[in-house]
Amino acid sequence: MGLYSAYLFPFFLDLSLSSAEMQKYRPQALEPAYGEVLEIGFGTGLNLPYYSEKVKRLTAIDAELMLRARVKRRIAEARMPVELLKLDASGRLPFDGHRFDSVVTTLTLCSIADLAPALSEIRRVLKPDGSYVFFEHGRSPDPRVAKLQDRLNPIQKIIACGCNLNRPIDQLITAAGFEVIKLDRFQMPNVPRILSPIYQGVAHSGKAQA
Repeated sequence: MGLYSAYLFPFFLDLSLSSAEMQKYRPQALEPAYGEVLEIGFGTGLNLPYYSEKVKRLTAIDAELMLRARVKRRIAEARMPVELLKLDASGRLPFDGHRFDSVVTTLTLCSIADLAPALSEIRRVLKPDGSYVFFEHGRSPDPRVAKLQDRLNPIQKIIACGCNLNRPIDQLITAAGFEVIKLDRFQMPNVPRILSPIYQGVAHSGKAQA
């Protein structure tokens, strides 16, 4: 990792995602999570204070461990036990099938390079009656904004370390075999229109995977 991706980008990412505007959405987004939870794309641990008491244990993974001292402090302050692992979500996860009651991604699907295998793994490790809880930014429903997202996406991937602007999140989740049982689409206020389209929802895994 270079200086920018290892130090500067994580700092600015943590700063932007810890804003009061952003934090007010987390409790509602995370409310459906329960039991033993897998969080994919842990980042700097900003979700930790917003999990409800229904969450008994959290296993968190991320391809890069960022701002380690800050993350260590946040884990120490968490209400539930937290295990953080350095793992790439695009590969096979080292967990038994149907292990987790809930899987959570928040602003994560945009940055996974090979998304289809990652979503397949989420289905595999999620219990058949479990919940996949997601809060993601993605492709705008406005064709003019979507066209701009397509145009700027190559630049975005460079400056935001792999983040894609234009992924149709609901379609990708459905294509992976999930049944989306709840979906809210809205624009995040005070955010550029290319970044503001939000997909917040819950999906079930459908037919169980081995």
